[in-house]
Amino acid sequence: MDFSVLRNLISRYCAGEEYWVDSRTVYIGHKEPPPAAEAYIPQRYPDNRIVSSKYTLWNFIPKNLFEQFRRIANFYFLLIFLVQLIIDTPTSPVTSGLPLFFVITVTSIKQGYEDWLRHKADCSINECPVDMVQQGTVVRTQSSKLRVGDVVMVREDETFPCDLILLSSSRGDGTCYVTTTSLDGESSHKTYYAVPDTMAFKTEQEVDSLHATIECEQPQPDLYKFVGRINIYKEREDPIARPLGAENLLLRGATLKNTGHIYAVAIYTGMDTKMALNYQSKSQKRSAVEKSMNAFLIVYLCILISKAVINTVLKYAWQWSADHDEPWYNHRTEIDRERHVVIRAFTDFLAFMVLFNYIIPVSMYVTVEMQKFLGSYFIVWDKDMYDEELGVGAQVNTSDLNEELGQVEYVFTDKTGTLTENNMEFIECCVDGHVYIPHVICNGQILSAASSIDMIDSSPGGYRREHEDLFFRALCLCHTVQVKEEETVDSIKRGIHLGKPTSFYISSSPDEVALVEGMKRLGYTYLRLKDSHMEILNKDDEIERFELLHVLNFDSVRRRMSVIVKSSSGEYLLFCKGADTSIFPRVVSGKVEQVRARVEQNAVEGLRTLCVAYRSLSPAEYEEACHQLSDAKLALKDREQRLAQAYDLIERDFTLLGATAVEDRLQEKAADTIESLQKAGMKVWVLTGDKMETAAATCYASKLFRRSTQILELTKKRTEEQSLHDVLFDLSRTVLRQRSLSGLSVECQDYGLIIDGATLSAVLKPSPESSGSGNYREIFLEISRNCSAVLCCRMAPLQKAQIVKLIKASKEHPITLAIGDGANDVSMILEAHVGIGIMGKEGRQAARNSDYAIPKFKHLKKMLLVHGHFYYIRIAELVQYFFYKNVCFIFPQFLYQFFCGFSQQPLYDTAYLTLYNISFTSLPILLYSLIEKHISIEMLKRDPTLYRDVAKNALLRWPVFLYWTCLGLFNACIFFFGAYFLFDNTTFTSNGQMFGNWTFGTLVFTVLVFTVTLKLALDTHHWTWINHFVIWGSLLFYVIFSLLWGGIIWPFLNYQRMYYVFMQMLSSGPAWLGIILLITISLLPDVVKKVLCRTLWPTATERAQRVRADGVHERSVSPATGPDPSPVAGGGGSESDMLCPARTCEGERGGEGVRAARTYDSMMSHNPNYLLSQPLDHAPSDGEGCYGH
Repeated sequence: MDFSVLRNLISRYCAGEEYWVDSRTVYIGHKEPPPAAEAYIPQRYPDNRIVSSKYTLWNFIPKNLFEQFRRIANFYFLLIFLVQLIIDTPTSPVTSGLPLFFVITVTSIKQGYEDWLRHKADCSINECPVDMVQQGTVVRTQSSKLRVGDVVMVREDETFPCDLILLSSSRGDGTCYVTTTSLDGESSHKTYYAVPDTMAFKTEQEVDSLHATIECEQPQPDLYKFVGRINIYKEREDPIARPLGAENLLLRGATLKNTGHIYAVAIYTGMDTKMALNYQSKSQKRSAVEKSMNAFLIVYLCILISKAVINTVLKYAWQWSADHDEPWYNHRTEIDRERHVVIRAFTDFLAFMVLFNYIIPVSMYVTVEMQKFLGSYFIVWDKDMYDEELGVGAQVNTSDLNEELGQVEYVFTDKTGTLTENNMEFIECCVDGHVYIPHVICNGQILSAASSIDMIDSSPGGYRREHEDLFFRALCLCHTVQVKEEETVDSIKRGIHLGKPTSFYISSSPDEVALVEGMKRLGYTYLRLKDSHMEILNKDDEIERFELLHVLNFDSVRRRMSVIVKSSSGEYLLFCKGADTSIFPRVVSGKVEQVRARVEQNAVEGLRTLCVAYRSLSPAEYEEACHQLSDAKLALKDREQRLAQAYDLIERDFTLLGATAVEDRLQEKAADTIESLQKAGMKVWVLTGDKMETAAATCYASKLFRRSTQILELTKKRTEEQSLHDVLFDLSRTVLRQRSLSGLSVECQDYGLIIDGATLSAVLKPSPESSGSGNYREIFLEISRNCSAVLCCRMAPLQKAQIVKLIKASKEHPITLAIGDGANDVSMILEAHVGIGIMGKEGRQAARNSDYAIPKFKHLKKMLLVHGHFYYIRIAELVQYFFYKNVCFIFPQFLYQFFCGFSQQPLYDTAYLTLYNISFTSLPILLYSLIEKHISIEMLKRDPTLYRDVAKNALLRWPVFLYWTCLGLFNACIFFFGAYFLFDNTTFTSNGQMFGNWTFGTLVFTVLVFTVTLKLALDTHHWTWINHFVIWGSLLFYVIFSLLWGGIIWPFLNYQRMYYVFMQMLSSGPAWLGIILLITISLLPDVVKKVLCRTLWPTATERAQRVRADGVHERSVSPATGPDPSPVAGGGGSESDMLCPARTCEGERGGEGVRAARTYDSMMSHNPNYLLSQPLDHAPSDGEGCYGH
């Protein structure tokens, strides 16, 4: 239960806030504002302690017990235990209490240990020393003692103790560099800015003299949003108001870099910091196996109740006769005679419930938890999933979904950074339709960067030269790149003025770095940002200075960014770069058609494109823009909307300069991974915000779409020509016609669907016209179900989650997996059944919010096809085996009641009832569920089709569950009736003693323990010394315990009823014969069934096992492609062979790059709209064309 709302209400009441407000006022240095300025309202805020722990020393026991008994199985056994305490039951309360105590204790220790580790981590953070400015001096104190309004000093490489507003820096320009690796995983240095009016403060005395207040929004978890303003009071002057944004906010957990020290004021402390607000756990996901477990549990609960009811009814039917009701040896007491028959019947019903309650496996839950927790380490320890470049391996954020990795039916993947490397390389730029390519090969010679070639005209005129210079300047100025200088030998920093620059560029966006480096190769070098001036080195080696006035930051809605600069001549310039769809509508002049044609051609080739435009501002227009931006930035309410409106008014009437093209290479083995997933029966969807042409080219390069794939388009362009209703029904008729033909001998057509974000919104929105002919959603689902692959382009983050949710909610309820690397993928990762984050270059938001994290997309293959397969096989056997062994255990007890007059006499001794599940049979199945490998790892990777054998919860379906239950019932009957008929006549031991009921029960129990353990041994394919030790050790432990319990080894136990019983049983030859015979008969049907099924109806896995056993697993096909000999599967050669068999072209230059899509560039070059005008199934095959040097 979430008590955060109640906690907030209490804190507000305690703080004396009568009404909740959307903003808070922070008094810097706790100084009251001037009397005439505003009313001083003292406010209470939480201290700076971080509390991530769940329990305290005082509430651990009650809170942990409450949480554990919320689980139905635990609560059920608690009730059984209480019933045993209250009424006279046939078994001791110890038989239920001890297993329950064991489960509760083990779980409590595990959770308590985890919480103790959290307490330790909290203490180390809260006791961290912090430098605080008080009365003009620096005082060292503990982090937990900081309060809102305190001014702190942070030195280089120190971590910020709370959320701070930057007041001043040791750097002259008032900036500081920060890394936020612990927050979002981004290791690049980010620039933050001090308040302009306080940036000159350099000493503690100057900072302490500041008289100001900060008004800002209440704490909220978004790391990238902040709205506030600072009011600075000066003597006999009006207060000065300055806007505060995310660029002024230093977050707790971030680290100061490349800056000597800073002064900053605390505004959010403790649990109000953004880092703490992001501690909130994700919603709990439940696996299909857990749902099956609960369903099976309900069935067994019904069986338990039925048994109790049947025995209660039969008991009173048996006691209908007076001789049976009160036999001479068992007269009732007066109290029993006076009790009402209903009360007696209800008491007997409870007693039978207690007697048969062991059919519900209480230890199964703790075993499953241990299996998931320990099993998750196999992913972490997997060396094949370790990436040397990043220095990280796979991570498991939750172990509750391990088996779900073996059940995936739909894979939703991002493109940039997931399928591709997100490692941008500048390819070319186009200025007014003229193309420039650095380091181009011309007439067999490589031209240097300085002699970059114009592919169209080598002698530009004056107008064109002016636009060319403006274009290069725009890309050198319109960015947020930082320059970091390299240190050379002897610790001498080489400046960027000395010959060739030795600096390198850092940015949170790889695109920006690629563009700035591309301009450097073309002769324009960005030098630095110093004193609000940007310096660039032009082709003539002259340094140009531009004053940076405003930055209109990029956002995913506008899809563009702009800067306003002032040249040395005093001219105001607005430079803008962004997506073509956001630039072209705002352009009023320039060679739009030529640039558009080049953009479309580059997009078809799989390159990422940006358009560049500019606008010259008059002084009046600049003043108006400043006024609009200032008003928007000072607003505390709806600041983002007002900024968006201001940007919209400023970014207009552009002159188009040109466009750029950068390449994002396909990740290593991405195509092989997608191919393997499709062979395994999974449908792969690519969800991206890129243009359709760029994304389609990537899909061809990654083999999501093939040469034979017929592309169905559901895009805005098509719905403008036809109504959405007509387009959907046309596509539906196409796929349904093909499905009807697929039943004939006609070759089945492979379909691929492309849909864009605008059309998806229309499909998901309820429409009146769709009511007569069915909902658009269902038609779209029907179309997509019949497509082998789907590409969704121009997608917003929320639409990605909507797509996943739509597929999850379809009538088949398939298991979905979402994989991505950026913050825009978090929504779909949280929505999917299994979320996987890639530890890429767009930060670690996806990895932090995912269930699992992997370094590269290629590791998904082993995670699903190997780990997922093994996890599902193991836990499915664990669940079915637990129910099976408990049926074998308790059904003989049910049968025994027919032979003891339904007197509730237990068949087994109390010790056997207690230890059966927690000692005698627990370790073998736990070990099996951790290390069993029914088939080799190499075979699973070589043949992805084996994944289909376990798909759709194949091993936990109702027929399989009924088989295990019936097998348990059959074995139980063999145990009981076999022992009964073998010893039907009075049997004597060697010393003349007769077998009694405890000897009979011990015989049945011995056969039971050996049979269920040997059943598991027969199911084991992967034998190690650990298996032998645990399986045979468990049987040996049972024998030794029985001898001990029977007083043979430990004679002090000779007072109890099992004294010498086990030894007496073993002294009889018929008992030995009976044990061996009954075990053999019990195991025989399962062995016969397996032999017949493997011979007559073998699964793909069983065929693979036979191949391995026969020693013919060396196949003629490549290990990378499996047994499918079709040409489309590719060969087993190098990665370049997969992309371009010509082997003379891009394979030599880029490996597995997206530029493999250029294999059909020759078709595209003559008609840039080829992809739009032709069905994509006509794309040429690999080798039909090759992009030459």
